[in-house]
Amino acid sequence: MSDVQTWIKDTVTSTPVVLFMKGTAQFPQCGFSGRAIQILKACGVENIATVNVLEDPEVRQGIKDYSNWPTIPQLYVKGEFIGGSDIMNEMFESGELKALLDA
Repeated sequence: MSDVQTWIKDTVTSTPVVLFMKGTAQFPQCGFSGRAIQILKACGVENIATVNVLEDPEVRQGIKDYSNWPTIPQLYVKGEFIGGSDIMNEMFESGELKALLDA
């Protein structure tokens, strides 16, 4: 496993909620990342751990390889890959995401 893959694994398993995104929670750099932050805030997540993939090309590619998912943002809850903003939105609308985050 590469250093980047090891770092990603350590990050998603040691932090309860992690969002790999473009930009930061305060200044998202794409609409999908912005929507993901809005959804997490609407679910009551106060301390959103984010990783700005625009700061490091290795992390940007590494997270896609780690999850085998081609797009960003990517949400991890308790080490488990949940999905991107479209899946987050569906889970939010059904109440499933809040239940997962509250568990």
